[in-house]
Amino acid sequence: QAPLVESGGGLVQPGGSLRLSCTASRNIFGNHVVGWFRQAAPGKQRELVARITSAGGRIYADSVKGRFTISRDHANNTVYLQMNSLKPEDTAVYYCNTVPELIIPGGQGTQVTVSS
Repeated sequence: QAPLVESGGGLVQPGGSLRLSCTASRNIFGNHVVGWFRQAAPGKQRELVARITSAGGRIYADSVKGRFTISRDHANNTVYLQMNSLKPEDTAVYYCNTVPELIIPGGQGTQVTVSS
């Protein structure tokens, strides 16, 4: 079983919402900081958009601040990303991992496409 499985992506119109989930196959997140990354296209740099500490502290990239909310469920080894007011520039494959990315290989990611 893959150590990380991301889900919840899809096609949404600008202004819409999606909720992404990332489930770890076992307690590999532990007390690490966990983040959501995105990659707009193959070969482009992966961008860290949100991170959360084991205590619940959150940091967001300026590009998503006020629109995205990260949360984590320790009991179920799951991290979520609630994305509201989506914009076309949010289109990317979204991945989760620890920060820094210690889980190798990571998950396959989930595609988010924002388009009218």
